[in-house]
Amino acid sequence: MATRMALEDMVDACADIDAAGFWSVECWGGATYDACIRFLNEDPWVRLRTFRELMPNSRLQMLLRGQNLLGYRHYQDEVVNRFVEKSAENGMDVYRVFDALNDVRNVRQAIAAVRRVDKHAQGTICYTESPLHTVQGYVDLARQLMDLGCDSLCLKDMAALLKPQPAYDIVKAIKDDLGQDVRIHVHCHATTGVTLVSLMKAIEAGADVVDTAISSLSLGPGHNPTESLVEMLDQTPYTTDLDEARLISIKDHFAKVRPRYTQFMSAITGVETEIFESQIPGGMISNMESQLRQQGAGDKLKEVLAEVPRVRAVAGYPPLVTPSSQIVGTQAVFNVLMGRYKVLTAEFADLMLGYYGATLGERDPEIVEAARVQTKKEPIEVRPADLLEPEWAKLREEADALEGADGSDEDVLTYAMFPGVAPNFFKARPDGPVNVGRDPAEVAVEQQNQAAGSGPVKGPIRYSVSMDGKDHHVTVERV
Repeated sequence: MATRMALEDMVDACADIDAAGFWSVECWGGATYDACIRFLNEDPWVRLRTFRELMPNSRLQMLLRGQNLLGYRHYQDEVVNRFVEKSAENGMDVYRVFDALNDVRNVRQAIAAVRRVDKHAQGTICYTESPLHTVQGYVDLARQLMDLGCDSLCLKDMAALLKPQPAYDIVKAIKDDLGQDVRIHVHCHATTGVTLVSLMKAIEAGADVVDTAISSLSLGPGHNPTESLVEMLDQTPYTTDLDEARLISIKDHFAKVRPRYTQFMSAITGVETEIFESQIPGGMISNMESQLRQQGAGDKLKEVLAEVPRVRAVAGYPPLVTPSSQIVGTQAVFNVLMGRYKVLTAEFADLMLGYYGATLGERDPEIVEAARVQTKKEPIEVRPADLLEPEWAKLREEADALEGADGSDEDVLTYAMFPGVAPNFFKARPDGPVNVGRDPAEVAVEQQNQAAGSGPVKGPIRYSVSMDGKDHHVTVERV
């Protein structure tokens, strides 16, 4: 749903969000940039400027994948600098900077860039579990991030693995070691059903900020409900000071919007404690299901989920977050369908050779050698971006040559991160944004009919299908 919601379905909630009393509003970055140009024909920079205008009293926050920015490869340092400069210029305040492998070398440049534009740099620890990950290890990582000049730390639990006691232990240990004035934010998804308690324990240990989502958009693979957290803190020494009337208004707004996007929503609506074994984030499970169905192997999902931890161990126990979750998950699919490591994906081979960075554990030497033979590349131990040649001038030349490109740095950055999608987007941009949600009138009639017991409304269903970066609208008659 988050990759399909149109800006026009968000703007009417912005005044209430701006006045509710949140520490920050995460509204950009991550996969939203890709979604804007791939599915919505929407300029992500216009979205950011719109949020800045509509939420003048809020800190706007984004998720930044370190040296990967918002794309899926490492970028040369000048590109990182330019992205941070332009996003700050367009209204961004808080940069949650992470690396999928927790390799501090891969966030150093982005954090330095954020400091240069005098914005808030949040160093991020991706939480995971393995025989090698310890509380002291997370404390050491926190110290390395603060040594880079971060303004705050985030403990990021992208797969809902953070159980209550580890949440308490890690936050308390960081505070005890680095000082009580070190600001710690805790980010937990809700998929496994335990993390609302984890947020409470983190707060008791000294966490300053926790992430939630309004109840009408919460739970499943999303976040814990804002209103539930507010009520949970009642009669404790802690308070959020949020405006509950504003929260109700925000909830009601998105409760009306949500049915428009039912077709895009995750199939995970309850809890998935199996994730404690596979450690695959909720969204990745549906991706793997799709991959397997395309190969006529939809019945192999349990085998793939069992294979994921084995692949992760071979790769040195990386946390599973974009892009490492996709890399490990896809290799697990290949292993089940074709035999274990008979074929390595190009990305998994690069992961084994160090081209994404360093992992906490040692990588399996046999698979490293197979990757070297397959790719004809040697393993590396340096920061991957140190091997990149300056590329800004070339990116600008290529972007400026595209039909519809406007010559701005913003367009160059869009092309740099999504060279396969940007050309079609630039051409189609004058047509304006596309709302792929269902028509509100149709949704309202269907809800009325269902409430009256008359079943779903008759008539066509409109779908939006994306193929090779181009949107196609299809109307299907109901039978």
